[in-house]
Amino acid sequence: MATGTKIKTYYDGAWHDGDVSVIKAADHGAWLGTTVFDGARMVDGLTPDLEAHCARINRSAKALMITPTVETADMVEMVREGLKSYDKTDAIYIRPMYWALAGDELGIVPLKDATGFAISLEQIPMAPPEAATTLTRTRFRRPVLEDNVVNAKAGCLYPNNARMMVEARAKGFGNALVADALGNVAESASANAFMVKDGEVFTPIPNGTFLAGITRARHIANMRADGIKVHETVLSFDDFHAADEVFLSGNMMKVTPVKAFDDTQYQIGPITRHVRDMYWDWAATARN
Repeated sequence: MATGTKIKTYYDGAWHDGDVSVIKAADHGAWLGTTVFDGARMVDGLTPDLEAHCARINRSAKALMITPTVETADMVEMVREGLKSYDKTDAIYIRPMYWALAGDELGIVPLKDATGFAISLEQIPMAPPEAATTLTRTRFRRPVLEDNVVNAKAGCLYPNNARMMVEARAKGFGNALVADALGNVAESASANAFMVKDGEVFTPIPNGTFLAGITRARHIANMRADGIKVHETVLSFDDFHAADEVFLSGNMMKVTPVKAFDDTQYQIGPITRHVRDMYWDWAATARN
């Protein structure tokens, strides 16, 4: 099922209009879940960190034992070609994807050089700046590398995210703040998490249980360049309850303010707003 509208699909060497079927029932990715993807954005004609997103999907493929088949620079050019058919005012979600086509004699291990590739472009609006979410705890946790491919942006990780979201929504919240295997805060069910205390910014230190995002890294770089102290450290749920501001960071919406964590209430604060403004100021001046 498509999420957006005005869809274009790159497959088998060409761009096609619409949501084209690209995967077969017997493909390894269809029945054993060997799929990876990445997500970038075009907003107001800007494509922030597009090259970084295209490079990461190749790393994700290798982590899932899928052979990447498209060089980063070539993938960027494919995306740019597809984006030419959209207006600059269109907000586009850019999703390159790999999946394994075949497995070994038992069907389990993906075969080398047996790879499917596609790019999906969908028009998905950006949330308005005042849009915010709420967080709650969930009993589900982030896995570790020993039991899942947490070093890849892999489709097989997302059912765990989905059950976190379902549990949170059943409790009346928009998202979940999620623990790692040790019980410390990792991120939300869908994005990296930041908190602000006394004018300084804190975010969970990458410990191999969650993907430290490209947009997360961009926010950290922007804040540090602006003189804001940013700490990557171990954080507890109590730390988030004591925060002055909380916001989420992900490619889809870039910055999502948080207005509540269980019974703790927050305002959309000045640093959250400033982080959003700095991101788009950077995007307007960077070569993307």
